[in-house]
Amino acid sequence: MANTRSAAKQARAALRRRSRNRVQLSTVRSSEKKIRSLAKAGNIAEAAKLLSSFQSQIDRAAKTGVVHKNTASRHKQRVAALLKPAK
Repeated sequence: MANTRSAAKQARAALRRRSRNRVQLSTVRSSEKKIRSLAKAGNIAEAAKLLSSFQSQIDRAAKTGVVHKNTASRHKQRVAALLKPAK
């Protein structure tokens, strides 16, 4: 429990930020899973269509600090490499 009014306000703000961050991270993870499952099933064309939206989502998450920029770069590179042999 917070001892001061300002600490209580910061705790409330932290909860709001946490919920926003979790939503953003969840959308990034689910889109990555969808791309990976499509690629594994052999539907590379559909996965390639979703690649740009995934990259945009993960870049936005990195910009706001939800994930580290190097983590975002690594995930983008691995997903792109997954689709590259089919091209």
